[in-house]
Amino acid sequence: MDEVLHMARSPFLRLVEDFMRVQRYSRRTIDSYLYWVKLFILVCSKRHPSDFGDDETKRFLTYLATE
Repeated sequence: MDEVLHMARSPFLRLVEDFMRVQRYSRRTIDSYLYWVKLFILVCSKRHPSDFGDDETKRFLTYLATE
């Protein structure tokens, strides 16, 4: 999914990355986690993660199982 790799860094994604840096996660771990967070957001219609619920989680897991 090329769109995931080129997704702009939103304030939310910067916050997630900053948190992981403070916790001293490795660069590769941060990059991996950010990839999965971005994919989750894209599959769930590019809405803010605070708006997600069970339906979005099920949609994402279904996407992973079928793609």
